Amino acid sequence: MNFKELARNNRSYRRFDESFMIDPATLRELIELARLAASGRNGQPLKYFLSHEKSLNEQIFTTLAWAGYFKDWPGPEKGERPSAYIVVLLDHRISDNYFCDDGIAMQNILLGAVEKGLGGCIIQSINKLKLSEILQLPDYFKIIDVVALGKPVETVQITGVGSNGDIKYYRDENGVHYVPKRSLDELIVNRE
Repeated sequence: MNFKELARNNRSYRRFDESFMIDPATLRELIELARLAASGRNGQPLKYFLSHEKSLNEQIFTTLAWAGYFKDWPGPEKGERPSAYIVVLLDHRISDNYFCDDGIAMQNILLGAVEKGLGGCIIQSINKLKLSEILQLPDYFKIIDVVALGKPVETVQITGVGSNGDIKYYRDENGVHYVPKRSLDELIVNRE
């Protein structure tokens, strides 16, 4: 798969084959990709909590909110929940600022996941206090994001933004998830 295909297939997947297990070695390989990412001032203040065990995954799941545009959808049902999570942490012993390091690191993680036939979703709607208690994190770690990972069981397709300008993602009657994207011409402001 070339880079453009990786980028195109790197969607926010929210439904997975929960029976597909992701082993610790795979999670470590994904963190290796995050480790190689650029870091503001090369400070490298991010740390990662990895979860692949069903009982801990179930606890993490209870702290997350899924798909804000789907008001009547509480998130994936049992059997369609993630097989693993990566909790992205800021280590305050290193820095109080992570700049944009989390976005760069998570993009590397998700592109690596796609290359392995997996998919994921970055979640920022988190009950951080509850999750910190579940993970028994020391006070110097601040939860920034959670990356949910698994073997996707949904189809996510890119579509153009309609004439009404609506950018909200949606699902059709068959459960296909559509993500409207602005056109390339709309994004480039200096046309030649």
